[in-house]
Amino acid sequence: MKTRVLVVDDHPLMRDALRSAIDDEDDLTVVGEAVNGAEAVRLADTLRPDVIVMDLYLPVKDGLTATAEIVRLRPATRILALTSSTEDGKVLEAIQAGAVGFLLKDTKRTELLEAIREVARGHTWLPPSAAQKLVIGLRRERERPSIRVEPLTEREREVVKLIGEGATNRDIAERLTISEGTVRTHVHNILGKLELESRNQLILYALKGPGADRK
Repeated sequence: MKTRVLVVDDHPLMRDALRSAIDDEDDLTVVGEAVNGAEAVRLADTLRPDVIVMDLYLPVKDGLTATAEIVRLRPATRILALTSSTEDGKVLEAIQAGAVGFLLKDTKRTELLEAIREVARGHTWLPPSAAQKLVIGLRRERERPSIRVEPLTEREREVVKLIGEGATNRDIAERLTISEGTVRTHVHNILGKLELESRNQLILYALKGPGADRK
């Protein structure tokens, strides 16, 4: 039985190259293509691929958020994160979101195919450069000072819930009948309380457990 692969990238040339490489193999087949994160989540649910090759920089919904949602919807689906660099902290964020492997876009064809086969077998895949970044990221996480996290207020919990649903600051302001400036203040305070560094991390936090304080 062939391993079923979903390709997710917003660049047509990249999708064509991935499809060509994968479909040339007797044991692999591309069952679908997505051009943004929202479409990736929908196709993952309907096509039920074994492996998803997921670009992290996507329109509509980014690859990290899409990865977290797919892992929640289809835990058996294995996701290979795809990006052009390991220098921006994405390795750790991708693994935290639920990806089981990481590939650079300049990866050789043979390595791409080997990575797909390995994660389909239940293994992980990290090239040396990505593994090094992951170790550094984990070390920094451990070295961060341990402080008591303040509990979120009821309004902050509402903001977290809406962020997890994909709402923008404007959407949140309209839903809660407050100004966008107030929403930005809430987001800033929430990041501080939860010891998070970015909105992406907050989205992942919300998807894993909306409204729950980090312990």
